[in-house]
Amino acid sequence: MSRQYTLQRAPTSSSIHIDYAAELNEQQFAAVTAAPGPLLVIAGAGSGKTRTLTYRVAYLLENGIDPRNILLLTFTNKAARQMLDRVANLLPMDASGIWGGTFHSIGNRMLRRHGSAIGYPSGFTIMDREDQKDLINAVVASAGIDPKEIRFPKGDVLADIFSFVVNTEKPIEELLAEKFPYFLPLLERIKDVQQRYEKKKKSTNSVDFDDLLEKTLSMLQQHEGICSFYRRQFQFILVDEYQDTNKIQADFIDTLALDHKNVMVVGDDAQSIYSWRGANFQNILEFPKRYPGAQVFKIEMNYRSVPEILEVANAAISANVQQFRKSLSPTRESNAVKPAVVALNDGSEQAQFVAQRILELRDEDVDLSDIAVLYRAHYHAVELQLELSRRGIPYQITSGIRFFEQAHIKDVTSFVRVVANPRDEVAFKRMVKLLPGIGNRSAENLWNAWDKSLGTVAASADRGSEDVTTPTGIGDPGYKFGERILAMNVGARSKKSWSQLAHTLDEIAPGGQPNPPSEMITSIVEAIYDDYAKVNFTNYELRREDLNQLAVFARQFKDIHEFLSQLALISNVDAEAAPNQAGEKEAVNLSSVHQAKGLEFHTVFVIWLSDGMFPSARSLDTRDALEEERRLFYVAVTRARDELYLTYPHMRLNAGYGEMLQRPSRFLKEIPNALVEDWQVRKG
Repeated sequence: MSRQYTLQRAPTSSSIHIDYAAELNEQQFAAVTAAPGPLLVIAGAGSGKTRTLTYRVAYLLENGIDPRNILLLTFTNKAARQMLDRVANLLPMDASGIWGGTFHSIGNRMLRRHGSAIGYPSGFTIMDREDQKDLINAVVASAGIDPKEIRFPKGDVLADIFSFVVNTEKPIEELLAEKFPYFLPLLERIKDVQQRYEKKKKSTNSVDFDDLLEKTLSMLQQHEGICSFYRRQFQFILVDEYQDTNKIQADFIDTLALDHKNVMVVGDDAQSIYSWRGANFQNILEFPKRYPGAQVFKIEMNYRSVPEILEVANAAISANVQQFRKSLSPTRESNAVKPAVVALNDGSEQAQFVAQRILELRDEDVDLSDIAVLYRAHYHAVELQLELSRRGIPYQITSGIRFFEQAHIKDVTSFVRVVANPRDEVAFKRMVKLLPGIGNRSAENLWNAWDKSLGTVAASADRGSEDVTTPTGIGDPGYKFGERILAMNVGARSKKSWSQLAHTLDEIAPGGQPNPPSEMITSIVEAIYDDYAKVNFTNYELRREDLNQLAVFARQFKDIHEFLSQLALISNVDAEAAPNQAGEKEAVNLSSVHQAKGLEFHTVFVIWLSDGMFPSARSLDTRDALEEERRLFYVAVTRARDELYLTYPHMRLNAGYGEMLQRPSRFLKEIPNALVEDWQVRKG
């Protein structure tokens, strides 16, 4: 016969130390002091989401909950540390027992303790991305896949495919059809590599980053004793940025909370913008369905933006059907400046407007570092980077490296550089190393052979004329790059692609006469680089858009040397204009909207608000995709505290069609005219 024994709560201080009603607004207070059970907190932009979570943790501790019974899940370890530090500053008690961190750090902690139950002893190695890529490449080689026969995805791309499969819990065939359709013919081979990769990890007692969650969830699902242990331990689960969780993260939470359902998830469905990397918008939308009886709290008091900006933000998101409807309310007073909608002739004039207005704002004592220019895609900022460089306005790019310094841009322009100057050793080696089977040593040997052949041409040219300016014979009637390329010896693995290179060089410079730069770029991409990009880059489609934009940019140049000179000058000016890491910190922020989430600025410019640009052309086919684009626009608008400029050009250059008329973004049309001010721009 068993005896029932009740553990009493440890005595706490006789009075609550924090005056929650005084420290929080009414909406925050209601969420923080809610009774146990499933809680969904919809925290609007700038509404104090972190404050709400922090005070909820403090409230639980003050009400006698043991710190070891609290699990705090965030998307960065830094966020968890900051919240727990704030809790420590609020309360005179030891809260170090709280489990706080990212999903993966918590998974690692559990797997270290109990992973032997599924064949992973505690000393397992966590591979970084480079280790993972190397292991996958080794597995591909052991699978007998011959790169000479097929263009098989590289280790980086396969790692991304396997990661999507884990995080979305989709079958690999469905995932390929949706995100990598050009690899569907290789489905069976990719599945075989995936199985071999799993076995290899097991045999080497290694895990990759995704395993920290996937293997942990599998362990909890397979071993009831381990799962029960953690369900008893984590009596209260709190989750930050819930709108960004993917399928496996939601399943992890649901598994741990199955018995008590004391889950507080905090997020903003209107800021769910990461489906492209596996986030599942339905997690937050359907939380009340998965947790019947869940209380839903809306925190709508905004501490960031002036009323005029919030009115535009509320209007911007209102057209979405799938959402928890809310209305951001201002705590700040009006500044009597309505957000501006600015129509420009083309991208160049748009860049001129933004640059001039930035200089005016600086004269009005707005720091450059408190100004941001946001865009949908990285290539949207090309003309602006040029204009800022010309005017000596320092800028920093939050969304990645500068446009012309990106690997794929430099790869394609290396072909153009070789045509312009066959003695360009750096460009020649970069070009040939893009081909299968050619590494550093092969590239060096090929360069020596190429350089020797150029010397022969130079000598014959010197004997025939006093004023030969191009010693290789470029421009001479009948000159063919292909003949010299095909005269060189390459390995069997490279023969086919080497012939293609010869053909492509003759196509872009027939008879030694270079085609216009824009046509050259298009030919290079279609003939050689497109296939290379598909197997080497996980974000192939975005890089292809960049290359299309490079061809558009090149249309303004008829001469190959003028085009390359401009690129070189831009890079040098950019380097001079870039803020010194150790010294000058004041610089305008250029960023994709995705990268700007969580940030705020005095003034925000949102550029290229044209249909097909923002929203992107790929999003116009389905309602779900278009609604995510609208959420992205909402995120852009809510980054601004004091001033907001929404710009769109009437015309856009297209690589294949010349100038095209642009329609204003449908998102602009959804904003009532009374909420914005139209700016008519004219040239002085």
